[in-house]
Amino acid sequence: PEVINGRTHKATVVDLSPWVEYEFRVVASNSVGIGEPSRPSALLKTKAAVPVVAPTNVSGGGGSRSELVITWEPVPEELQNGEGFGYIVLLRPLGSTTWTKAVVASVEASKYVYRNESITPLSPFEVKVGVYNNEGEGTLSSMSIVYSGEDEPQIAPAGASALSISAAEVEVSWQPIAWNRHTGRVLGYEVRQP
Repeated sequence: PEVINGRTHKATVVDLSPWVEYEFRVVASNSVGIGEPSRPSALLKTKAAVPVVAPTNVSGGGGSRSELVITWEPVPEELQNGEGFGYIVLLRPLGSTTWTKAVVASVEASKYVYRNESITPLSPFEVKVGVYNNEGEGTLSSMSIVYSGEDEPQIAPAGASALSISAAEVEVSWQPIAWNRHTGRVLGYEVRQP
């Protein structure tokens, strides 16, 4: 802090964080040096303010059919700026102009699941997550693209064939299923004996 004239008996402290408790001490100085600090003042909490820090790492994906799972890193308590803190989730299908808004009234929340039977598997959505408290709505995150949940594969592998290798072994082969929006990501195959 800046040095205050010796005839001044009060000062304004600036650039403090909202909704944080502070205590203050005063020290006297002269050309010889700095003296002992005063006893600490009583704790004083600054007033609340609208939050200005948005959640980070907004992403998501996965979940079940007809679900859009959205995740983020929660905002630390010291940046919530007041009571009644929560999150605002905005989402819309890619290319749409209409936003759907959801309020998540939990300080610890880091996930929101939007459910709607009309969502097709692996549909891209534009997503933003913002913050609010009792003072009002604050900053929104930058936009992220999140895909809705997948459905089970609807297409069977083609060209299955078997080749006898020995009395106890058979080699089974097939054509892999190509990725598309309806099959999703094929994570593996299961070989069954009828």
